[in-house]
Amino acid sequence: MKKALLAALLLSTSMTQANSAEIQWWHAMGGELGAKLEAIVVDYNESQDEHTVVPTYKGTYPETMTAAIAAFRANEQPHIVQVFEVGTGTMMAAEGAVYPVYEVMADAGEDFDPANFLPSVVGYYTDTDGNMLSMPFNSSTPIVYYNKDVFAEAGLDPEQPPRTWEELEQFSQQIIDSGAATCGFTSGWISWIHLENLSAWHNQPIGTLENGFGGLGTELTVNGDVQTRHWENLARWQQEGIFQYGGPVGGDDAPPKFYAQECAIYMNSSASRAGVVENATDFEVGYGMLPYYEDVEGAPQNSIIGGATLWVLQGKAEEDYAGVADFFSYLSSQEVQAKWHQETGYLPITQAAYDLGQEQGFYAENPGSDVSIEQITLNEPTENSKGLRFGNYVQIRTIIDEEFQALLAGSKTAEEALDAVVERGNELIREFEEING
Repeated sequence: MKKALLAALLLSTSMTQANSAEIQWWHAMGGELGAKLEAIVVDYNESQDEHTVVPTYKGTYPETMTAAIAAFRANEQPHIVQVFEVGTGTMMAAEGAVYPVYEVMADAGEDFDPANFLPSVVGYYTDTDGNMLSMPFNSSTPIVYYNKDVFAEAGLDPEQPPRTWEELEQFSQQIIDSGAATCGFTSGWISWIHLENLSAWHNQPIGTLENGFGGLGTELTVNGDVQTRHWENLARWQQEGIFQYGGPVGGDDAPPKFYAQECAIYMNSSASRAGVVENATDFEVGYGMLPYYEDVEGAPQNSIIGGATLWVLQGKAEEDYAGVADFFSYLSSQEVQAKWHQETGYLPITQAAYDLGQEQGFYAENPGSDVSIEQITLNEPTENSKGLRFGNYVQIRTIIDEEFQALLAGSKTAEEALDAVVERGNELIREFEEING
């Protein structure tokens, strides 16, 4: 499928290149998601003959962001680069390198209203004056996937995912005891799901100054009681076989454990839905919200987004940016966004795209496909649950992975590991501020 799409893309490019401006888009989507992204580009290029978008896969999110920064320094940057949400603070500080999307759209005369986007999405990528700095494209939030067949075999209600962490422990033990599976749950993205979203879901601060939205001088606070308690539980559950670690960064070892029915429950991005549908073919999949600790006041609050936005880089021909703006209007259109959301599991970034899905009967025909939307809009975001914005946070996530592995290895307690995350992370934040303050 992907080879066919690439061939179509190359053909489309060759046919239009002579009479159109070429727009370079560096992205970080491989596999099925990359194929769907390229299909969007093919459709756009065929829809008009003034601009040709050329997508280039540059590796993981960190690799893509690093490549774009290096390319800009060498004056070889693309027009558009896809940057994941935790790179927002770094991109905002890159004065002179970024062409803010609200200016791109206004300068090109495109009809563009941030109010059309979901508040939980647009708020993450605006400055203190409410101006959108980058174009939302693939926004996600973590959800629960579970094996309904295993639940039924273990004597659990296959229509009822665990609501709380207490239930998750109980369900997992019952599943293991019954022999229906050898592990209760696994997870991708420890940093994103089991620290950042854990905090927001329980209305706990991730850092001072509104999780960094209030400006420089912020400090991490992810070593609170709720976070420490959860990491203690994860370490215990790993020892007891209830939880199986999926690995650092995105947790590449987690999906196979779920697909092979080794683990009955799997936590990952809502955008993992495409992969789940593609690979979990031997059993029925259920969908649920993240568990929460029932005794924590304010829980559940709302989850926060992941995924990425599209940043426009300075230094290209002025007329090229009209093409960028036209492409952004196409990407955020009701039909394109509804299809992207429905095929991938990413959030519909506009209210219109969500409304179209309802009109089409998509959510009624695909139970669980709106779990991510319900979860992220469960309550009005608070200062603790609207996201995070710290400099050098890409590197801080590496620290989180390192300290979590130390916890699982038994060389640190949960308190020691999270204290180290805060201490080491704050050092990186101070370094960022020295350079960009």
